[in-house]
Amino acid sequence: MIVLLGGSGYVGGAYQDLFKKRGIEYVSLSRSEVDYSNEKILTQWLKLHQPDFLINAAGYTGKPNVDACEADKHNCLFGNAVLPGIIARACAEVGISWGQVSSGCIYSGSRPDGTGFTEKDIPNFSFRTNNCSFYSGTKALGEEVLKDEENVWVWRLRIPFNEVDSPRNYLSKLMRYERLLDASNSISQLNEFVAATFACFEKQVPFGVYNVTNPGHVTTREVAALIEKHGRAPHKFSFFDDEVEFMKKAAITPRSNCVMNADKLANVGIHLTPVREAIAQALDNWVPEN
Repeated sequence: MIVLLGGSGYVGGAYQDLFKKRGIEYVSLSRSEVDYSNEKILTQWLKLHQPDFLINAAGYTGKPNVDACEADKHNCLFGNAVLPGIIARACAEVGISWGQVSSGCIYSGSRPDGTGFTEKDIPNFSFRTNNCSFYSGTKALGEEVLKDEENVWVWRLRIPFNEVDSPRNYLSKLMRYERLLDASNSISQLNEFVAATFACFEKQVPFGVYNVTNPGHVTTREVAALIEKHGRAPHKFSFFDDEVEFMKKAAITPRSNCVMNADKLANVGIHLTPVREAIAQALDNWVPEN
């Protein structure tokens, strides 16, 4: 039996869809039912039910975007940096392995040679580098909390998307924004992300941090062109001149734009669709919001 925390969120919902489709027994815990933010309560529940595995998809992202985190720093810090430590101690006490949904938004740009950041690269968009959003800072802290923990997989999600129109879907966001910032990014097809992360448990790959992004990277202009090519553009796309203009007119806090290397995941036999192909598939099968 799988325990899922944060099942009501965008990523948590995708995990629930996967489990239902595959007939996997799971329990989606809500904090109103079981306050899993309380270490004692969570530990007692795990001891009573003895699950095989736990997935933490709970966290604080801010709605509609990371700017909202700047106004709710207490909950952002707790959800992204404190809660993972509580879960780690509870799982260690009970003796079960677990997975943490993290973020690739702890990086900015690419490595000096232009290649993507690997799991060995120290985050360069964090509180320690004093250049980040509060959200990214807390996600980097969350990984520091788990650095020496055993029996945990840390999965870095990056700008999720799929074929279903949603305010949380990267493709939907581009379609709805009046102006866009052109930047290079690695991104994650949501359904492939949840399947790949669960495969870490199924295959019992080595514990540790994994970048779970679709191979390759794209610019915002490339994605916009694909949206237009597939007939999904609601209007003509326009772009900010640069990041300076973007920050002056459309944002409160800096954004992470980065390129990541997902070879570690591929090397343990878990593969995602190349990024441009994954975007094209999503646009071909687009499901408008009800």
